[in-house]
Amino acid sequence: MAQILKGVPVMAEMTERTRAEAAQLNEKGIEPCLMTIRVGVRGDDIAYENSIAKRCEKAGVLLRKTVLDEQASQEAILEAVLCANEDKSVHGVLIFRPLPKGIDDEVVRNALLPSKDVDGITDLSLAGVFTGAERFAPCTAQACIEMLDHYKIDPTGKRVVIIGRSLTVGRPLALMLIKRHATVTVCHTRTKEIDKLCREAEIIIAAAGSAQMVDKRYMQKGQIIIDVGVNVADDGSLCGDVVFADAENIAGAVSPVPGGVGMITAGVLVSHTVKAAKAQ
Repeated sequence: MAQILKGVPVMAEMTERTRAEAAQLNEKGIEPCLMTIRVGVRGDDIAYENSIAKRCEKAGVLLRKTVLDEQASQEAILEAVLCANEDKSVHGVLIFRPLPKGIDDEVVRNALLPSKDVDGITDLSLAGVFTGAERFAPCTAQACIEMLDHYKIDPTGKRVVIIGRSLTVGRPLALMLIKRHATVTVCHTRTKEIDKLCREAEIIIAAAGSAQMVDKRYMQKGQIIIDVGVNVADDGSLCGDVVFADAENIAGAVSPVPGGVGMITAGVLVSHTVKAAKAQ
């Protein structure tokens, strides 16, 4: 049976570290502050916001919320972002996305100062991941790294297959793993024989956003499988991109959904906020 890579101990370790860093800043009269900017009342946004609130409280980070009507204009959203940029008491900003139809996502996200972009969404932040500049990586990509580090899984010299090439997970994570001397293959919808490529890998990171795509055909004995996907199954329950029952019987280690990478993401956001406060 595979080792289950649970997010709870990773989260606990990260929270303890972040709380200690926040306390050091408190001694200097600095209270790390994260501001969220949310447009409307989408259920998944509310759930994530609640998770962030819990992580902030445990780490000693102040959370401020800006909530705009779902009919808010692009100008109103931009004004909220620019106000956060100018507020010296705010160290990190999270803009809930996707934004409503008719809002130019590129314009809004790039209005945010990279120094406060703790979610790694601006073009400059993403460029930083590629160039090695001091920027914050996208939180989900960083959460995968945190999981590997906690469970002492060293990617050096290992063959890694990432399924998914998004700018929030696949591509930045590939660069982060290459910097750790992994040999990385990024697969996508047009990749041929993905199952074969996965069978040849020592680590699989599934971030395709396709429910239970990765089944036993993709697996070999002893692999490490990180499941980033969060999908709704036919019965209404949450599931990942990986068929967990198959991975549990074949892989050496597998992260569950829910209870895996997803719960670490909010902790990364709070950790980035404290680091941003320290830098600012």
